[in-house]
Amino acid sequence: MKEVISINPEFGVELTLALPYIYWLHKNNQLDKVVTSLDMKPFYYFCDDVEEKFEYRTIDNGAAGMDKIPNNWIYGMKHNAELYKEDWEHWKSFNDVERGCGILDYRKWKLPNYSEHYKNDEIVFDKPVVVISNRYNWEHGSLPLTFFDIGCLYNLFNYLTGSGYTVIYKRPDNTEFPLDQNEINTKASNVKLTANVEGIGLINDYQLTDYYEDVHLMDDVRKKYSHYSYNEFQVRLFANVNSFICMGGGSTLLACLFQKPTIGFWGRKMEESTRLKFWEDENNNKNIKNYHYMLNPNLVPFVDIDGDDMLNNGYKKFIALVEEKINETN
Repeated sequence: MKEVISINPEFGVELTLALPYIYWLHKNNQLDKVVTSLDMKPFYYFCDDVEEKFEYRTIDNGAAGMDKIPNNWIYGMKHNAELYKEDWEHWKSFNDVERGCGILDYRKWKLPNYSEHYKNDEIVFDKPVVVISNRYNWEHGSLPLTFFDIGCLYNLFNYLTGSGYTVIYKRPDNTEFPLDQNEINTKASNVKLTANVEGIGLINDYQLTDYYEDVHLMDDVRKKYSHYSYNEFQVRLFANVNSFICMGGGSTLLACLFQKPTIGFWGRKMEESTRLKFWEDENNNKNIKNYHYMLNPNLVPFVDIDGDDMLNNGYKKFIALVEEKINETN
């Protein structure tokens, strides 16, 4: 009997755990139907029967239907590394990690090729394009902690535009898609990403883009392609861009689906920063079975656990990494 999958978890959880399983079912002729959140059909282009039902998401994986998925916890089971002992030299170092280090069971896990499927001649630019994907949301009951602030964006915009790139800046305002509890809290509190800029005064991150000829808000670019829904537009845009700079979380996981050069930032005690052996072991052996690398082997993580670089060092190490990697990969 073919399966009907009905899920409405957090966006990143759906992309990482549910979507690859659903595609595996499709490739093995075991998929009947997908029931998902509004505007998710572009991610399930391969399925003929997609019902966009859910108007809200939930951070409760049990309530979201994830118990029917082989991987129902994004950080993986503690002994998953043993599944790869035949082909992974360092599997023992990453096995039996008590809190899970991001290693999933990939036996029923396969990715669609979004870059190939959605590549197009419609959404194009005269220069190579870097997408900067930011967020400014409540995080499990707390005010926003992890984001690219205006000073960091200023440095990124200056470097990238000065190096000949067009920048697309994405920072959703939580009106574009079905929300989870964190996003609902953000919208209700009306928090804004602002800073006092010398000679200008108080501005927000959206207004900062107005000072650059080659920096564009993604929502402004989308207005030229209003015949597409939000997700239809961004999958077509992302299939055509050169690289990504992302705030860790769902925005990085989305970018990784396109397997382009991607720099992701994790800091301020995010789970991916603090979990033992999530990125590498004590001998600097890379956790190649971490779901981030399985989504995109071209990912370069920047981990700043306590925010020392981003808060106290003027972003110097992060900007240096961008300068090193962006030209190297484009």
